[in-house]
Formats: sequence, structure tokens, C-alpha cells
Amino acid sequence: MTVVDQGIAQPVIDTPRFTLRPLRTSDGGLLEMHLGDMRVANMTRVIPHPLPPEYIANLIERATDPKRTEDFWAVDGSAHGHAEVMGVIKMFKLDRNQSEIRYWVAPAFWNSGIATDAVEAILRANPQGACDIYAQVFQDNPSSARILINAGFAYLGDAETFSVARNSVTPTWTYARKMDQPKSQGRPAPKGSAKPA
Repeated sequence: MTVVDQGIAQPVIDTPRFTLRPLRTSDGGLLEMHLGDMRVANMTRVIPHPLPPEYIANLIERATDPKRTEDFWAVDGSAHGHAEVMGVIKMFKLDRNQSEIRYWVAPAFWNSGIATDAVEAILRANPQGACDIYAQVFQDNPSSARILINAGFAYLGDAETFSVARNSVTPTWTYARKMDQPKSQGRPAPKGSAKPA
């Protein structure tokens, strides 16, 4: 993995399967196609379905704003014979040197290890220098929970959050990873519960 620091811009992170790079205007078409898919939107908190007309343009503008509060990376497989946008991973700063990650992968790349590799690449690079990184997944998306557990995240507890695409409050699992400790298998949810093991 190679991390290229672009000064005040966010870094480009090269991996053997893809490059994590900042979003750009030319990503609009693929972002619209993937985010317009209800299967993707339903597994996110903030992506509406159907997409409003200016949603993608506003997303790219927000992602490229020098005063942005979150960093977006396209999972770009073009150098390895795949699509320019296979998914997106984003990271935003919280209080006390903590960050949260969120990610989605296009359905064509589900069960291919792309999301796992993207999460692990972000953790290795730790571009925001976080001491602790948090993530939250919907309880009806155990695949995303397994990605976090395999990346060394520990289960913290249950919560709820509003999903714009679902237009409802949705149960979630919350996870955390302490970055000053070596990667270990994350602590799974309590036994006997409906949470992923």
C-alpha cells in the first residue's frame, strides 16, 4: 500500500486491487448509477431514494470543498481493469481525536472483498490520525458487521438511526477500533443475541 500526501488535500491510497482517491466531477455518472440503486441507498443513513436531481453534484461539491468536514474516497479499480467507482469510503472527524467511517460498495462488487480491503486500507493509512475509529451498520446488514469485526473493530452496543431512503428509524450495531493497539479479532456481539457473531 502506498499513501501519497497531497498537502492540504486528502491522500491517495494505493492498494494491490484499487486506489482510494478523492472524488472528482467525472465520477458523477457512476455515483448516480450506484447511489440510485435502492439496494445501496437502503443500507445508508443519508442517501435518499430516489435521488433528487442535484444530489450527486452537491455531494461532489461537498467532497471537494477545502473546508469540508468529512473526507470521501472513491474506490477506483480502473488501474486494475475494474470500474473507476466501485464504491466510496468516507471518514469524518469527531471530538477527542476520534473519527467515524462509513462505506458502500456497488452491488456488482458485493462479496468480492472490496469493502473489506477498503476498510483495512483506510485503517492502515489512518489519514486523519485518529486514536479511535467508530462505525455503525444496520442490523439487517450482517455482511458489513463482519467486515468491521474482521478489521479488528469491537462491538459496543445497539443504537438506532434514521435512514433517509427507508424513511424510518433503523436499528444499528455500533463498533469501535482503538488505533494504538495492534489489530486483533474484534469482540463479537454478546452470545445468544441476534447480533453478528
